[in-house]
Amino acid sequence: MILFSWHTFWPILSAVLYAMNMCIAIYASVAMILRRQDPVKTLSWTAVMILLPYLGVILYMTFGQNFRKRKMFSRKGLGDLKIRQELSADENEALLSSAEFLPLDMKPFRKLIHQNLRNSYSLVDFNRDIEFFYSGKNALDAMYQAIEGATHHVHLQTYILENDRIGNKFISLLMDKAKSGVEVRLMFDDVGSGKISKSLISQMRKSGMEVLVFSPVSFWMPMSKINYRNHRKILVVDGDKGFLGGVNIADRYYYGTSSGPWRDTQIKISGESVFSLQTSFLLDRYFVLNHRLSYNKKYYPTINIGRKQFPGGNMHFYTQIISSGPDSDWAGIMQCYFTAITSAQNRISIVSPYFSPNATILNAIKVAALGNIDVRLMIPEVADSLMAHYGTHSYITELLEAGVKVYLFKGGFNHSKVISVDGKLAIIGSANMDERSFEHNFEVMAVIYDGGCAANIERRFNQDLVCCTRVNLEEWRHRSLANKVKESFFRLLSPLI
Repeated sequence: MILFSWHTFWPILSAVLYAMNMCIAIYASVAMILRRQDPVKTLSWTAVMILLPYLGVILYMTFGQNFRKRKMFSRKGLGDLKIRQELSADENEALLSSAEFLPLDMKPFRKLIHQNLRNSYSLVDFNRDIEFFYSGKNALDAMYQAIEGATHHVHLQTYILENDRIGNKFISLLMDKAKSGVEVRLMFDDVGSGKISKSLISQMRKSGMEVLVFSPVSFWMPMSKINYRNHRKILVVDGDKGFLGGVNIADRYYYGTSSGPWRDTQIKISGESVFSLQTSFLLDRYFVLNHRLSYNKKYYPTINIGRKQFPGGNMHFYTQIISSGPDSDWAGIMQCYFTAITSAQNRISIVSPYFSPNATILNAIKVAALGNIDVRLMIPEVADSLMAHYGTHSYITELLEAGVKVYLFKGGFNHSKVISVDGKLAIIGSANMDERSFEHNFEVMAVIYDGGCAANIERRFNQDLVCCTRVNLEEWRHRSLANKVKESFFRLLSPLI
């Protein structure tokens, strides 16, 4: 008779589990090598899986996989995308065949325009007006007013929707509009808006709203999908007014926090670019429901399908809307940042609350500064998370050594994500200058080829300098050893998550 004994069974079980962990780690490492992923990421994940048995494998399955090439989030064949593909192909052909297709002030950005057309199907649109908002309060007031005036549909997408004063104010308005007969569709990310209860969702749906929860997290959900979140902030009203930027719907965006007011940048677009915002929203809706709305002109009143050239004049706010994420073939937003930065001739102004760029963008910024371009970077003095705070600060030394002027914003929290190049090009949207926005999140941004808009961004940047401290290289080198260690640790984690 053989008696069961933990003394003999546990070592055997432990050895078997460890062997399984090593097999999975080796298999995952080989898979990353064969997919020709970033060598730094491959080596980092291999080390994590070997040095953190079991936990490392779980972390890799959750955060380490790249679905851009594997098409887990596929949008191929969707009608809304086909329209954009056909129109972008027409514009790309017109650009190649005629030197007169572009207005004179856009010709320096010909390369960037081609690139955005090809990697993101980002149409070059003209707009009647672009209005800027430089605080969460002003942006949310304008969005609320636009929804109040809606006559046939409201499409609202946000990463964060809180069950607080501002969140409930918007929810009440949306329910009232739905009850009055307006088509109301609300989409929010399940992780970013995790405090929205099922009972509140049910209440909204009973009012006639379509409530869309992007990629719900559950016990049965594949761990690999948890890492891919929808970070876009889009509002489309009646198909001819669109908002995008960094503003979510929560009290802190409106009232600020204990550390001060909440600075952010949001724009309202009136014109053709609303078509691109609309298609982005409806494509994301398809991912949630797995079916699409039939094409209806009321959703796309701003687009001129037959237009073969741009109208004349100087006040048309030429814009490309880029939607990027694991559903797209290319890292379109990252590539746009790279080309915009490397094309600068005089000056670059960058604001990012979470600055943890990959090697491509980091080198582009440093090379621009070394090439005597006036590069200015504004980041928070104190971020809203330890990882963001120390991870962002870990880049300061090498940026300063390259000649980048680094400013720490201390007038509250600056959540803006903007770039201005040479006073001629402005980029505004939801994407931070970090690996998560480049590779993992669904993001959207506007590239505006207009000197007035770029000057507007630079003017606000200069005003915000009053609330900043410029970092001095020698003083920065003498910061505490504890901070240097924390920066190195969180810098190590940044390529992974």
